[in-house]
Amino acid sequence: MKYRLLAFFAMLLPILSFGQEKGLDEKIDEAFQPISDFFSNIIFFNVWHDPDIPFVLLLLVASALFFTIYFGFPNIRFFGTAIKTVRGKFEDIEKHGAKELYGEDGIAQGQDLTNVDMEDHLVSLENDLAIDGDIVDTIRDESSDGEVSHFQALATAVSGTVGNGNIAGVALAIALGGPGATFWMIICGLLGMSTKFVECTLGVQFRDVGKDGTIYGGPMYYLSKGLKQKGFKTFGKICAVIFSIFCIGGSFGGGNAAQSNQATVVLKQLFNLESTAAGFWIGIVLAILVGIIIVGGIKRIAQVTEKVVPFMALMYILACLYIMGANFSLLDDAISLIFTEAFNPKAISVGGVIGVLLVGFRRAAFSNEAGAGSASIAHSAVRTKYSASEGLVALLEPFIDTVLICTMTALVIIIFNFGGFFEYGGDGTGAIFIDGVSYEGSGITSKAFHEYIPYSNIFLTVAVVLFAVSTMISWSYYGLQSWKFLFGRGKAADLTYKFLFLTFVIIGAAASMKSIWDFSDAMIFAMVFPNMIGLFFLFPIVKKQLNRYLDAIKLKKDAIEN
Repeated sequence: MKYRLLAFFAMLLPILSFGQEKGLDEKIDEAFQPISDFFSNIIFFNVWHDPDIPFVLLLLVASALFFTIYFGFPNIRFFGTAIKTVRGKFEDIEKHGAKELYGEDGIAQGQDLTNVDMEDHLVSLENDLAIDGDIVDTIRDESSDGEVSHFQALATAVSGTVGNGNIAGVALAIALGGPGATFWMIICGLLGMSTKFVECTLGVQFRDVGKDGTIYGGPMYYLSKGLKQKGFKTFGKICAVIFSIFCIGGSFGGGNAAQSNQATVVLKQLFNLESTAAGFWIGIVLAILVGIIIVGGIKRIAQVTEKVVPFMALMYILACLYIMGANFSLLDDAISLIFTEAFNPKAISVGGVIGVLLVGFRRAAFSNEAGAGSASIAHSAVRTKYSASEGLVALLEPFIDTVLICTMTALVIIIFNFGGFFEYGGDGTGAIFIDGVSYEGSGITSKAFHEYIPYSNIFLTVAVVLFAVSTMISWSYYGLQSWKFLFGRGKAADLTYKFLFLTFVIIGAAASMKSIWDFSDAMIFAMVFPNMIGLFFLFPIVKKQLNRYLDAIKLKKDAIEN
């Protein structure tokens, strides 16, 4: 590991020396802007003008609505089951199989089981399975492939979505679209739960398991393997390659550069850094920090994210709850404003109700990534025999990310602006001016927090940086999996990708918010096109796997109750 880290930093030395030039941040931004504009214009082609309605947003919303109806509102019906699954209530059947434990070859119906009885039964089962010289531990490992637990997989995936999309993205949505954008973000989040369920079930169903037990999963695998089963081998392979290319771009953009960009914004604001190369040097520090973590692979990433993400999310939620509680008399006004301006927006420069809806959907889709397929890469690494179990766990992700955390952020900003600090819509760029000072993205949220909590600018800076780092390390895994799909699973390929990834940490920190977020949006939404092809070809398989898992749960329940 030490040698690989030294190699990373040795390759960064030429960039370090270049970073001493005056006005470096501006030069990087000028070089990156045309790239950002090019991809943004291609991906967000419009099917309607005045207001502009991109086809990709219609595809996302229509697909999410279809899956919600087809699966009978899984975002509501199976919410409780998802909670039980992530808590490990069904870990025994996911490890050994329900029929083996509770069917005719397992525990007899009506047998009363204590925890000790269950442990003895599992040991007995493993001993019975130890045939042809296989040892018990080997049988245990083979019984259910995977590298991480449900909670670790969820934490890793959530860390890829709960980031600066929740802090900076929400602020951008409200600055552009007003309070009404929050309503459409919530709707998009609720619908996205169904899409997330479908893609993450498929991610586990079609994953590859290496000889060393390493898991390789995600849309590139269910596109290539799933469409091959349907008789579209070549088409599936092409779609998988296209997705992998876009996912790598997404890992450089939304999962990386956008995160380091917002971390830099709050750090420069906190320390009042005005150097023309401040962003560059912050990027160097972030690249070193991220590089130390990502060399450890999914297990190291999961170990970090399962600790950092829940802690920071809890602290962030508590801070939001405190602000809302301290302004409780304004809370109903804020909620009312969200609903009324969702359908009757005022002083908005984005094009009436449809414009506000599009702002909300775009920011929500960027935040929770439902439909992009990225999270299925992390969820694929879970230990389970039932692919739908992780699909159910995954539907919690948009709820946590968008319905819960994004809404809280929005309420804080709306309550803050009851003081008349800025005009919704503004000049249409997302930047606002308070007392002659320009704020954008996470800077707006930081200003709102600081109004009610002393020194909260320090807390929010820490939160933004940690959310950024956790998002970057999760997305490094997504991008690396796609890179391996294209270029093989050798060490040289790994090293090349990680070097490029760390380079984009620096680019994101130095470039402007607009160019970075335009590029990030384009890369994230580009993944939707090939991913949706897979979902629409393969969703009947998800139905079968869901019924299989629900039957397994019922078998266990009936055996214990009887």
